[in-house]
Amino acid sequence: MPMNSYITNALSDFFFKYETPRQVLVRNRRVGVVCRLIQLGVLAYIIGWVFIYEKGYQSTDTAVSSVFTKMKGVGYTNVDGEERVWDMVDYVFPEQGDSSFVVMTNYIITKGQKMGKCPELTEPRYLCNSDSDCERGIIERTGHGHMTGKCVGNTTKTCEVVAWCPVEDDHAIPDPALLMSAENYTLFIKNSVTFPAYGVKRSNLVEGIDNQYIKSCVYDPTTSPLCPIFRLGDLVQLSGFNFATIAKVGGAIGIVIDWTCNLDYDQSECKPVYTFHGLYGNPNEIDMARASVGYNFRYAKHYMEDKQEKRTLLKVFGIRFDIIVRSVARKFDIIPTLTAIGSGVGIFGVATVVCDLILLYLLPKREFYNNMKFKVTETVEQVSLSF
Repeated sequence: MPMNSYITNALSDFFFKYETPRQVLVRNRRVGVVCRLIQLGVLAYIIGWVFIYEKGYQSTDTAVSSVFTKMKGVGYTNVDGEERVWDMVDYVFPEQGDSSFVVMTNYIITKGQKMGKCPELTEPRYLCNSDSDCERGIIERTGHGHMTGKCVGNTTKTCEVVAWCPVEDDHAIPDPALLMSAENYTLFIKNSVTFPAYGVKRSNLVEGIDNQYIKSCVYDPTTSPLCPIFRLGDLVQLSGFNFATIAKVGGAIGIVIDWTCNLDYDQSECKPVYTFHGLYGNPNEIDMARASVGYNFRYAKHYMEDKQEKRTLLKVFGIRFDIIVRSVARKFDIIPTLTAIGSGVGIFGVATVVCDLILLYLLPKREFYNNMKFKVTETVEQVSLSF
C-alpha cells in the first residue's frame, strides 16, 4: 500500500469513525445491589456533602475589615481615705479605638518616686551581712536598680541600689480588686467589612439599629443579639470566667465577630454573630500554683516637684480584650458548580471498578464473566508497508 494512501486512510478513520467500548449486561442480583448501593452512596455524598454542607455550587470570598471601640463608665476608689474617680482616659490602655486593649481592674501604686540611692526590699535574695554580699555594678534580673556595693539597714540589712526610690513593693495584691466597678463599664464596638469579590459592604450597625436603639440596648445573646454595646461583666461571664477572680490578677478575653454570609439571599440577611472566649485567666480557680497567673504591666506618670523629676508608678492588673473578625461570603458561581458535578460524575466510576472486581475475581462463575467481558485474539495480523 502506498504511503500516501495509508496516511489518507488513517486520517479518514480518525475523523470519520467513532469507537465505543462494548458493554456486557450481567444479570446478577448481588452485583446489581452492590452497584446501586455504591452509586446511591456517591449520590448522597455529592448532594449532602459537596452541595449542601460544603456549598460546592458557590464561590467564596473573605472580607477586609476594620474595628473601632469605645469604653464608657466611671470607677471609684477609696484607698486609705483617699478618694478618686477613674474615667475611660485613666483605665483604658492604649488610647481608645484599638481592636486590642486593656481595661484596668486592679492596681498597686507607688507614689513620689525619685532617682536616688535606697535599700532593696527585705526579701531573702536581697538580704546581706556585709558590703561583700553586694557586689558593686551588678544588676539583678529581678532587682530594682544598680547595686552600689553597700549593705545598709539597721535591723534587717539589704543591698543598696541606685533606683527610683522608694522601690516598689508589689507583693500585696489588693483583694478584692480596687476597681470592681469595672463590671458595669460598657464597650461599644463598631465593625465594618467589605467583600471585594462581590462588592458588598456591611456594618455591625445593621438595619434596625439606629441612635435611639443604641442609647438603650445592651447586648444579650437571646434578646439583643445584634446590639453593639456590651457590659464588661457580661463579657466575662459569657467567656466562662469569674469577674472577681479575673479582676484581681487580670486575664485575656477574645471577642469573635463572625460574618458568615450567603449572598444568594438579600444582603440584609448578612449579619454578625458574636462569640466570647476566655483566652487566658483562671475560670475554674485551679491554677493558682502556676508560675505566672493573670495579666499585668507597669506604667509611670512623671512630673516635676521642687525642680526634681519624680514619678508615680502603677502596676496595672487588667483584662485584655482582643476583637477578632472572621468572615466568609458565598455566592452561586457556575464554575465551581460544574467542577463539583464533574468530580461527582467521575466518582460514579468507583461502582464500576468494584463490581468488575467482584465479577472477575470473587464470583464462582468468574471465568464465564471474564470471557464475556474480554475478547482475546490468538494471532495478530501484521501489515507490511511498501515504500
